[in-house]
Amino acid sequence: MPKRNPNGAGTVTKRKDGRYQAAVYVPQPDGTRARKIVYGKTWDECDDKRRELVERDQQGIPTPTRSAKLSEWLPYWLEHFIKPQCKRTTASKYEMHVRLYLLPLLGSKGLESLSPRDVRLFLAKVTERASAATAKESHKVLRTALTSACRDELISRNVAMMVPPPRVVSKESRPWTLDETLTFLAAARTDPLYAAFVLAIALGMRRGEIVGLRWSDVDLDNRTLVVREQVQRIGGELYSGTTKNGKRRPIPLPRICVVALRWHRMRQDVLRHLAGAEWQESDYVFTTRTGRLVEPTNVYRSFRRIAAAAGVPVVRMHDARHGTATLLVACGVSPRIVMEILGHSQIGLTMNVYAHVTQDSQRDALANMDRLLRQRR
Repeated sequence: MPKRNPNGAGTVTKRKDGRYQAAVYVPQPDGTRARKIVYGKTWDECDDKRRELVERDQQGIPTPTRSAKLSEWLPYWLEHFIKPQCKRTTASKYEMHVRLYLLPLLGSKGLESLSPRDVRLFLAKVTERASAATAKESHKVLRTALTSACRDELISRNVAMMVPPPRVVSKESRPWTLDETLTFLAAARTDPLYAAFVLAIALGMRRGEIVGLRWSDVDLDNRTLVVREQVQRIGGELYSGTTKNGKRRPIPLPRICVVALRWHRMRQDVLRHLAGAEWQESDYVFTTRTGRLVEPTNVYRSFRRIAAAAGVPVVRMHDARHGTATLLVACGVSPRIVMEILGHSQIGLTMNVYAHVTQDSQRDALANMDRLLRQRR
């Protein structure tokens, strides 16, 4: 028989029935430690299992002494897998789906006992309570969490991958026409956030990118702008992070943007003088009357208020990006350039917009074909 194992390496003993058992204290998915017992017909077989448990412990891999429940694994997964590796916005979205849907509906299920039927029933309930789009996002979170459990060898299969997510019918947004866009800009000309609306319409900048814009990223003399970060409210506080695709985006400024930003900078200088000691100096372009960072929600509220007052369709501010693509395509800009201006991560996103806004051009081309084929009678 080998010498006694050191502390923490477990023990191997012989049972009354002739078999052997090994006992090792191993980490659990919830961060605690518990005694894990494995069995073998021979001492060597049992010792191999003991060594495997010790190696998993040294690597920090949890080994549940029983079938861990989703209510134990999901919080552990969020804390040790998602938060250290993902953006704060992503972690917040995943936490919301875990808190509102996964834990209440699947928390009592064991990792190993979770079945495809359980997942199908879960998706049906989320679709009924919220929407198919929400169910699809919850399915993605569950699939990602179970993938991590598979990699940690807590389960042998990912049942979420066996169940397709629900189909989502995208709502087709109607961008503003050129007349509606001009009407909105005319109505917004006296608003303190006029320059923000010009950037949203002319450049297709996202709301968080507009709020996170700094004067150090704006060169009005050379008519350029660099989108580096976005500001969002997460967990009750304003959070500044990277752009959606994680890349900086330089954009040349059209004249309307240069004029609007020059006017906005002069207005901000006046506010700084009036605020005096109450002014909180920052490099942000869009601030409150005392220099504080403006709320992204307030930008959207002003956008909707002006649209309603101007008599144009009240749309999401994000739909202004669709309108930007419409105007760019009407000017003959290629999809690749549109993709770079809007900051899409994939050309497929741009092509969906491009295909929608080129229907008029296709209609004109086929009308020309009709005239050509009808020339000879």
